Amino acid sequence: MRAHPFSFAGLGNLLALLAVNGSLSYAFVDQLYFGELPCPLCLLQRVAYVLVGIALVLNIRFGAHSAHYGWGILGCVTGMAVSLRQILLHVLPGDAGFGNTFLELHFYTWAFVGFIGLIAAQAILMMLPSSGVRNHGWFAKTLVIWFILLVLANVISTLLECGIGPCADDPVSYDGLQWLRQRFGI
Repeated sequence: MRAHPFSFAGLGNLLALLAVNGSLSYAFVDQLYFGELPCPLCLLQRVAYVLVGIALVLNIRFGAHSAHYGWGILGCVTGMAVSLRQILLHVLPGDAGFGNTFLELHFYTWAFVGFIGLIAAQAILMMLPSSGVRNHGWFAKTLVIWFILLVLANVISTLLECGIGPCADDPVSYDGLQWLRQRFGI
């Protein structure tokens, strides 16, 4: 078995997936630990991060492909549009914004910055030689499993928050969970 040479593109894909996992994890910690339920726009930003993560996982598991990067960049553009929409909703003087802040910026502003960074990263990764991007090492497997668990947890959390209908604009409780309790006595 021959060892694969070091690949900047491979490392870049792993670091980008680490950034996506970190962003989704921090959003989840804020939701579960601090009790801040995500609004519908926040959920759409999470979906955009998931799309970027799927593209990166495809690169890591099956090798770099321009279509994977294309899907990742489309996910970033979608996330940027949703983030910008939320920023513009709260841009008026005196508007406190929605939710908690981190380093004095709201999470949707950080999401916008994150999507810009991920677009730049994927554009650079597309220009690097694609050999060695496919990775089945323990770190890559850990990142992929972590990502899959985050996606599943977000799906379950969103169903518990919103049920099967539209989510509340300013959520204050897990409506889906309340529906389950009423319906099945859970």
